Amino acid sequence: MSGICWQHCNGEGPFPEKMVRGGVDADGSIIYIGRAFHNGDMIPAKVIPDKSMAYVCYGGEEIEKDDFEILRTGDFVWEFCTNGNVPEGAVRCGQTADNEILYVGRCLYSGTQTPGKVQPSHNCLYIPFDGAEVPVTDYEVLCMK
Repeated sequence: MSGICWQHCNGEGPFPEKMVRGGVDADGSIIYIGRAFHNGDMIPAKVIPDKSMAYVCYGGEEIEKDDFEILRTGDFVWEFCTNGNVPEGAVRCGQTADNEILYVGRCLYSGTQTPGKVQPSHNCLYIPFDGAEVPVTDYEVLCMK
């Protein structure tokens, strides 16, 4: 997909300019869109520069990552979806070891706007939140404009 640029980062920074904003954490920290490898999967991540960390969800847990990529630039919109569905133009952000494509989604949850992974075969968005992998059925999906 053209117009998409990922930049490798780690928790020590520096963080690039023009990162794609994904939400806001409970403490007011801005959350950006990222992705990271875990157990053979490339998983959409929430990146929080104020915490010098990215977070993915996998196997029921929220997992910290200090080596990740951040989405930079691009002409994006968020489109509402439910139950694992993704609209045309959804940004392919990752892939499981079994070759299932993963997409970036986000939702309002417990006073936050938190991004995570849409896994169509599981019929939901999963967000990394408070140490857990939280399933959500109503969410927005990041799409090319």
